[in-house]
Amino acid sequence: GTTGRPKGVRPRLPGCEPEADLARRLPTVVAQYGLTPGDGVHLVVSPLYHSAPARHAGWALHLGHLVVVMDRFTPEGALELIQRYRVTDSFMVPIMFQRLLALPEETRKAYDTGSLRQVFHAGAPCPVETKRRMLEWWGPVLYEFYSSTEGGGTFVRPEEWLARPGTVGRAWLGAQVRILDDDGRELPPGKPGTVYLRNGDGFEYHKDPAKTAAAYRGDFFTVGDVGYLDEDGYLYLLDRRTDLIISGGVNIYPAEVEGVLQQHPAVGDVVVVGLPDPEWGQRVTAVVEPAAGVAPGAELAAELTAFCRERLAGYKCPREVRFAERLPRTPTGKLSRAHIRAEYASG
Repeated sequence: GTTGRPKGVRPRLPGCEPEADLARRLPTVVAQYGLTPGDGVHLVVSPLYHSAPARHAGWALHLGHLVVVMDRFTPEGALELIQRYRVTDSFMVPIMFQRLLALPEETRKAYDTGSLRQVFHAGAPCPVETKRRMLEWWGPVLYEFYSSTEGGGTFVRPEEWLARPGTVGRAWLGAQVRILDDDGRELPPGKPGTVYLRNGDGFEYHKDPAKTAAAYRGDFFTVGDVGYLDEDGYLYLLDRRTDLIISGGVNIYPAEVEGVLQQHPAVGDVVVVGLPDPEWGQRVTAVVEPAAGVAPGAELAAELTAFCRERLAGYKCPREVRFAERLPRTPTGKLSRAHIRAEYASG
């Protein structure tokens, strides 16, 4: 995993044959996601050893869809396959949207994506501006969910997201969401805390009863994310608790800073981490992968810092901007923050 040693998750068995369990779940999938049995083409752009791409591809097969598998994601390659096979649905992660949007405008306009009905995305925070630009390009086809291998989750349709930019949705069918403080007390709408989920299945970590017990409060469990609910039960994620930066005694959520920096045209990719600082405890550090054709250096660092200061409170802005040729993302699009913190803290 990107947050530590990979963990085995053992869900509780359904008490019936796999075919019967699938038959029980498929109507919920069809109702929630709006997929049409027997009519569709699903494009796989992520490794099938990851749970979400494998699950979406499996659902597509059981619904009678054609499944097209990319050997390796490339933005123009994905557009070419969407046009060639008249792809109707796919699962992607936000970094893929950013790579697609980084293509020259004439390249993007050269491909017909009008066949798309649903593009599901999850796996990492999606910057508001990135999603807005994708919706402007592809239309209202982006469906977002928040979940984990452990279970539970939320879901948001494009029209709901446009009314509440930044939300990852409300609890999906059979799930519940609560926001709790460190003492396990439920927090009111708008108050950030740890996100806890409940679903009907339950799980345990393989050969790790202590980790399982630590994840649960009653019937609700957490994977360590921080967020808040609005008055209507829509969830907004802030960050992973383990990624939180505490600088000068103030909490700073890296995802918020990254979301701003990703709007700058000179930024191809970015990660924000807290590095040790003798005065502040941690200093906000942005590690930037420049966009194609952009030269890194002091001038660009100053420009990015000024860009942040126009859009964020001063204490949230990077005190340091560093550059990397390529950020260490996993094949599923996730950043290894622990690797970045270790590399740059020692450098």
